[in-house]
Amino acid sequence: MRRRQFITLLGGAAAWPLAARAQQATMPVIGFLQTGAAGATAHMEAALHRGLKEVGYVEGQNVGIVYRYGDGQYDRLQTLVADLVNRQVTLIGAFGPPAAQAAKAATTTIPIVFTSIDPVKFGLVASLNRPGGNATGVHVVTIDLEGKRLELLSEMVPASAPVGVLINPQGEHAEQQAKDVQAGGLRIGRQILMLNASSEREIDTAFRRLIERRAGGLLGSVPT
Repeated sequence: MRRRQFITLLGGAAAWPLAARAQQATMPVIGFLQTGAAGATAHMEAALHRGLKEVGYVEGQNVGIVYRYGDGQYDRLQTLVADLVNRQVTLIGAFGPPAAQAAKAATTTIPIVFTSIDPVKFGLVASLNRPGGNATGVHVVTIDLEGKRLELLSEMVPASAPVGVLINPQGEHAEQQAKDVQAGGLRIGRQILMLNASSEREIDTAFRRLIERRAGGLLGSVPT
């Protein structure tokens, strides 16, 4: 995830529960629950601090943070999140699907901010349109939005020009991405030029085809 997106998420999402409970406690406390090891999350912690600062919170002054790391041992996460719940933290920031799932299973009242590849698949929210519950966060791979992205791009491209779509065929969600784009193309009556590329050489070849076909635009899907 890009750092700016991470800052925006934590700054905005953390603000409302902290403000809502500020009158109920001397200092609101965030539980930082990370699936991996501490050394691998320094950039996340820095982004958390910057995001909180943008909305008026500084660790040690008007907000506390309790850090818990799973070190890649998923069976530890339930114990770690139980400790955060017992501490009655104001908010749980859960990073990585296993951490988010553990937090979701542990509490239905404490707000949870997560990062997840597919929050619906992992049971974190009911749906993207109506998430419900006490969890919110970032959907890192937005395959469900491919059709909408295509519609937005089409508004900027001449109707007679095809739209190129670049997909990594080795990606985990490649097949679903292709289906979503094709369905979106049929819905809006747009000619789609589907291109697969998983290496720099294949990307160069794909761009040559785009030029040859005089594509009016390119939709780049997430290469994961």
